[in-house]
Amino acid sequence: MSESRVAYGAPAPEANGRQRVNQPAVEVDGLVKRYGEVEAVRGISFAVEPGETFGFLGPNGAGKSTTIKILCTLAEPTSGTARVAGHDVAGDRDTVRRNIGLVFQDTTLDNYLTGEQNLRFHADLYGVPRAQFGPRMRQVLEMVNLWDRRKSDVGTYSGGMKRRLEIARGLLHAPRVLFLDEPTVGLDPQTRSSIWTYINDLKAREDITIFLTTHYMDEAENCDRIAIIDHGTIVAIDTPENLKASVGKDRVQIGTGDDASTITELKERFGIDAAVHEDLVTFNVTEGERFVPRLFAELTQPIRSVNVARPSLDDVFMSYTGRTIRDTEASATDRNRARVRAMRGRGA
Repeated sequence: MSESRVAYGAPAPEANGRQRVNQPAVEVDGLVKRYGEVEAVRGISFAVEPGETFGFLGPNGAGKSTTIKILCTLAEPTSGTARVAGHDVAGDRDTVRRNIGLVFQDTTLDNYLTGEQNLRFHADLYGVPRAQFGPRMRQVLEMVNLWDRRKSDVGTYSGGMKRRLEIARGLLHAPRVLFLDEPTVGLDPQTRSSIWTYINDLKAREDITIFLTTHYMDEAENCDRIAIIDHGTIVAIDTPENLKASVGKDRVQIGTGDDASTITELKERFGIDAAVHEDLVTFNVTEGERFVPRLFAELTQPIRSVNVARPSLDDVFMSYTGRTIRDTEASATDRNRARVRAMRGRGA
């Protein structure tokens, strides 16, 4: 086996022939990444333990993909340090790459090869024994429902099929740390569910560490711990249960004829801070179901609709940032559209 390969499913050895034990799978300390005047990642620090499923939850543009690119040696940090599987991402790139698997947001498949040929090329690069390639290929392709299309050129695949093949490829060589950058974007709910069933089973059988970026709340629920990232900064980090418990209040959303007057009255009459989210007046209170009858009795503004929900991860995000992920992404979309209009106005 050449130096560019490692044994299938085994971590690369240390230079002194020993493997570090009891070390985090991922260590990040004061990580910063700037692109010109834009600071995409702002001095974040965290650690991921071996065997953990760790999630980066945040809206598009929060710094999730930039962080994962640095951890996978695809971008250099401006400052700070990061280690994956015990190896520095800036000083020991080759060893880091031999210990990781990566599923990108954008497709990296060869459209002129078949699905099987794409996987075989990947297996050769990562030193998967020939005797194990066939069973492993079938396992991952059946998981993503592509076994019957393995002989077809990838150029004939739909966008969703290509995404599923990439996920299968990322799992093929049983990496020690698997990075999933928005792994199920564009996939139907059934396929998303089957992928997570396999990922969780894979982690249990092979003690793999999974680092996930997502803006999907249901995916984040699969994580052992979550770091909520916003504007390049980690604003909270804990288990999903503890994060939701930290909110401690139910979310109440009401539809009214005059949102501004309702928000003012909630503040003056009940001492409640509210805001408009998803076109509804939204606020948090303890024991929401008990509060709603009082709301109907005392609020002078007519209530057209009401919804009470236990704390969710979106409530956690709103608690720490003052807005929902959907609101954040909508604002980012509006800003991008404004930039395009401005460029067109300048004749760009």
